[in-house]
Amino acid sequence: MSKRKDPHDVIRAPAITEKSTLVSEHNQVVFKVARDASKPEIKAAVEKLFNVKVKAVNTQVRKGKMKVFKNIRARQSDSKRAIVTLEEGHTIDVTTGL
Repeated sequence: MSKRKDPHDVIRAPAITEKSTLVSEHNQVVFKVARDASKPEIKAAVEKLFNVKVKAVNTQVRKGKMKVFKNIRARQSDSKRAIVTLEEGHTIDVTTGL
């Protein structure tokens, strides 16, 4: 097993989108996370940073797209998101920051 990661290295930022605000009604929060972070690492980081109880963690990897800007083609990097379901009675206000 590798060295324990700092929670701030695992959780990069909250993902604030229309879809993430919709799932917040179901006691879920969406975070941008490190590409190599596992579900147990994400769960431990969220519980430590926000002092909440996590019920489940679902992850998804968004593949980078090809973009063209001023006739220069470039590929955006892949990104990983975690949808964290919280136990009943626990909430996280992502607008305040860490």
